[in-house]
Amino acid sequence: MIEDTETIDEFLDRHAGDVEEAMRKAAAAEIMPRFRRLAAHEVDQKSAPHDLVTDADRLAERYLTEALGELLPGSVVVGEEAVHADPLTYEAIHGDAPVWIVDPVDGTRQFVHGDVGFCTLIALAWRGALLASWTYAPAQDRMATAIRGRGAYLDGERLRAGAPEPGADLRVATSHPDYTTDDQKRALLGLWTDGVAPRACGSAGLEYLAVARGELDAVAFSWELAWDHAAGLLLVEEAGGAHLTRSGEPFRITGGNTLPFTAARDAGTARRVRGLLAAGG
Repeated sequence: MIEDTETIDEFLDRHAGDVEEAMRKAAAAEIMPRFRRLAAHEVDQKSAPHDLVTDADRLAERYLTEALGELLPGSVVVGEEAVHADPLTYEAIHGDAPVWIVDPVDGTRQFVHGDVGFCTLIALAWRGALLASWTYAPAQDRMATAIRGRGAYLDGERLRAGAPEPGADLRVATSHPDYTTDDQKRALLGLWTDGVAPRACGSAGLEYLAVARGELDAVAFSWELAWDHAAGLLLVEEAGGAHLTRSGEPFRITGGNTLPFTAARDAGTARRVRGLLAAGG
């Protein structure tokens, strides 16, 4: 059980690689055998036509829930599909036990359509603080990791997002309209201005990775479910980036954020995008 920062560091020293191995095994056993081979009965709709779930999502989450629980006794797992089945499961994010936040297939629409732009996301949090994250894109065999205070890495190479080129249009990935309220839509309209090039986002986890790599300048999202954001936010932070809600506060995985929020490759870009969101709303 994690009890203090020393035991956190010790646990991650011993087991960060075991989390990577569990992700690779879950993908090999449950995700990739179904990639571009899904039968109609293996795909279901949840809240809306754009909100899909597959057998790969369910079975990969089940695999990871068991593996992560064994790695860290006393921890709990908050997974997207478990919360869909029992919304009260999400409350564990507010508790005192270490929490694994899991999205087994982030970018399920892309997965269903045979696109390689999906990933598995895991973050380890404790008392609302993000400690470590893993982003694995199995169809591309790419693994990004971050540990608080130790940097962000992609396939073992250090990530440093840096600042955008002076004078270049800001490249920003934004929420799908189906995820936004009218107020949030107005805020996001603030991005449609000279010097900004917005586009719809794909897999949130891979968009965060693009920000951490400096290939994308920022994201602007209007929902706060932790499994979509936890891993990527820490990855961006450890690559030198920053995140702000529309009120100007950092994003909190425990909720209560003023949306939309942004995560950007550097603090100046985060402030600029946040200002556009505030002006639009």
